[in-house]
Amino acid sequence: MNKRAESLGAAMKKAGIQNGMTISFHHHLRNGDYVMNMVLDEAAKMGIKDLTVQASSVFDVHQPIIEHIRNGVVTGIETNYMGAKVGKAISEGILDRPVRFRSHGGRPDAIEKGRVKIDIAFVAAPCADASGNANGIYGPSACGSLGYACADAKYAKTTIVVTDYLAEYPLSPASIEETDVDYVVVVDKIGDAAGIVSGTTQITRDPVGLKIAETAARVIEHSGYLADGFSFQTGAGGASLAVTKYLKPIMKRKNVSGSFGLGGITGYMVDMLREGYFKKLMDVQCFDLKAVESLKTNPDHIEVSASRYASPGVISACVDHLDAVILGATQIDTDFNVNVHTDSNGYIMGGSGGHSDTAAGAKLSIIVAPLFRARLPIIVDRALCVSTPGNTVDVLVTQRGIAVNPAREALRKRLTDACLPVYDIGELKEMAEKITGKPDDIELGERIAAEVEYRDGSIIDKIRCVK
Repeated sequence: MNKRAESLGAAMKKAGIQNGMTISFHHHLRNGDYVMNMVLDEAAKMGIKDLTVQASSVFDVHQPIIEHIRNGVVTGIETNYMGAKVGKAISEGILDRPVRFRSHGGRPDAIEKGRVKIDIAFVAAPCADASGNANGIYGPSACGSLGYACADAKYAKTTIVVTDYLAEYPLSPASIEETDVDYVVVVDKIGDAAGIVSGTTQITRDPVGLKIAETAARVIEHSGYLADGFSFQTGAGGASLAVTKYLKPIMKRKNVSGSFGLGGITGYMVDMLREGYFKKLMDVQCFDLKAVESLKTNPDHIEVSASRYASPGVISACVDHLDAVILGATQIDTDFNVNVHTDSNGYIMGGSGGHSDTAAGAKLSIIVAPLFRARLPIIVDRALCVSTPGNTVDVLVTQRGIAVNPAREALRKRLTDACLPVYDIGELKEMAEKITGKPDDIELGERIAAEVEYRDGSIIDKIRCVK
């Protein structure tokens, strides 16, 4: 079965692309992805209008989508994360329909339950055979796990695999299987694998960030969860990733052997696997090239779909087995609600990703953030956007001290008994405001720029346009 189409445009015509369709993309190539832009450019040449882009994430490399919004090719976006360049345009009201944000677990759940219907899925595959079996571990654009593309390929009406490295049939392993693929297109280049590495996927060198990371590791140490079988995830962000640096010597001193590390996997987690700190890595997305190589060569480094990673609709998911997760924040309010969608001025520059999924699933969810950024306090009375509800957040760690959710009194006692600097969150807020002053309230417009779905499909918040 040779499913090859002679060009991307030919494949799109064979798939029956029409005005008003929903087309989907995955983000494993992150800021190195070329495929979304290629497809939208081709759609524009064909005169296609009114498309909804259903993308697991939108990065700065996808900035050309702004022009496609202006010319009517794209009239809707649904995603889990949005970089600041596209986010700025959305926040300023370029799109008539609100963006719909989901989480990494909520997205596959919505696809599998039919709340999201995909007409054509475009799978950027670093390696594929002519029948559509595809993986991300071989080829010049190897990016590792293709976990976010699995639901798209399986449930879309038509699936097109786009690759720049054609292998002999049957390709093995197959992250995407031929049973779900209609057409295969070979192009010169699907992306730049170096683009999967960014500032948010590298350990911070900032002394403040390192101090926060060290304190977060001590919170884990004294939480009661650090024992044999311990499971762990860090979110993207320099301070979050730096926690691994300080956790390793603690695990070694306590002779703790972890069961698995989870999530977007970095070389730091690969080192912990190789050195025996964890027995397995469960990988939905590779955050650097060292992780890609590990996924290719180490059988204990396991690729998982987004559904298995974090879906609330499956019988069980990896996040439900987590002991501890380290997450970031742009804001956290005095009720422990966390904002990771907007900056302090209300501009969209992020998204939940797996934030709300892991906070809900883990026994211990720790937010790491500086007390203030650019002389704006992180702790506020009410977050501009609730990305993750406060009842799923356990601890905030800053460089000046720790706040524990009042619902976790036993945890607070453990940390206090360990002589860690524990404060009420209101006290930390006052500390910040003594340094920065109390910021003016942000004035936002009435128009809705985006709606934020919680992982169960409910609307948890709405993001208004900036003035």
